[in-house]
Parts: sequence; structure tokens; C-alpha cells
Amino acid sequence: MFSIFKSRPTLRELIPADHIDFHSHVLPGIDDGAKTAEHTLALVESLREMGCSQLIATPHIMHSVWDNSPANILEKRDETRALLKQAGIDIKIEAAAEYLMDSFFVQRLKSEKLLCVHDNFVLVEMSYINPPIQLYDILFEMQLEGYIPILAHPERYAFYHNKAKEYQKLKDAGCRFQLNLLSCIGYYGKDVANAAERLLETGLVDFAGSDVHHSRHVEAFSKKLVVKSHKALSKALENNQQFRF
Repeated sequence: MFSIFKSRPTLRELIPADHIDFHSHVLPGIDDGAKTAEHTLALVESLREMGCSQLIATPHIMHSVWDNSPANILEKRDETRALLKQAGIDIKIEAAAEYLMDSFFVQRLKSEKLLCVHDNFVLVEMSYINPPIQLYDILFEMQLEGYIPILAHPERYAFYHNKAKEYQKLKDAGCRFQLNLLSCIGYYGKDVANAAERLLETGLVDFAGSDVHHSRHVEAFSKKLVVKSHKALSKALENNQQFRF
């Protein structure tokens, strides 16, 4: 067993040169990610060292928890760009958002322009407790408004782990899937790693993101993969190139 795991690459080794990461929480003091400018500099520099040349930060927009708006996110993006320039960290940074799909998101969808990862792609997530009752209505409404939903970390929703058909149903409803890289080294537990493996094996994963919040996430990139679908994961990483800005 040891020899099998020893032959597997580390997550860090799998990151391609000139990589684009479009899911991270590196903007300072805006959500549960980087708390200070110093934390931001450390996280961004670590991602740059791993091969990232462009970052699209995606702070949470979650009613009554992280009540961010497009305006304050873009303002924080500009502050971060200035911070990185002053520190001499050569990396391009853009900002979008990670939207929680709930009734308040539906209101946003009707009343404001959403922050897109690129073009009309929007990063969305669900509660880890249960999917929204109106999930498929939300996905339909998003597409009526011209957006393409990217579901963040589908492997982390435990309520789908024994319902493989639900993943295909989400894909059929127009969702793209973004796998969390840390799921592939068992960071979130065995069940999540197994779900990640199944999604990779069945070709359902479109993209991969770091979802970096803090230094412990960055440190975990030095651990070896526990999933076997290296080629599918590498393909998902390559697909991120379509978000180049």
C-alpha cells in the first residue's frame, strides 16, 4: 500500500505552469479567507510559487453572513492589486464572487448584475446541510438571465454522496462542476475524496480550483494525491485556461 501512494504526485506537482486559479478567498478582511493584508500577500505569493500566473478571487456573497456586494468586492480587488504591486509580487488578479444559492440570491439575480468569473460564468455554492428547495428553478432562472452556473466543490455536498444520479441531473440542468483540489489529497475526509474520485472517473468535472482560505490550505498542496484519476484532474486544471484575462 505504501508503494502505491509513494508513486503518486503531490498536488503541488500537478499544478501546470502559467496556471489560472478562479476560486480563492485571498482578498483581505472580506470573508472567511485572508484576514489581513499580510495574509493576502503570503497566500498570493504561495500560489504564484506553485505556478499560478493569474488569480480570480471569489469572496463569499452570503446573506446575513458575508453581505458583500459587487462594488465593495471590486474596491477590495483594486486595493489588493496596489498591495501586490507595492510588494513586488508579479501576478494578475481579478475578482468575482462565490454566491450562495438561496432565496436572497434569486432576488440578486433579478435586481443586479452578477460578478462573473469570466464572460457569463458565475460561481455558485449550496448549503452543506441540504440543497435549496428551489435549486433547479434557480439554475433555470440563471440561464434565462444569460449566466452559466459553475457549481463549486460538488464533491463536498454529503447529501449527494449516495445519489450519483443527482450529479448527472445537475449537469443536465446546465451546471458546470468545479472540483476543489484539496479534495484530491483527502483534506476534507475520505468520503469527499471518494466523491471526487467518482466525479473524475465519470468525466463530470469541468474545472479545478484551490479554494484557498489560509496557510493550512497552502501547506496541504505538498501532500500526495489519494485519487487515482490524475489525467482527468490534469484536464480539469487545463480547462481553467479559458478564464484567462
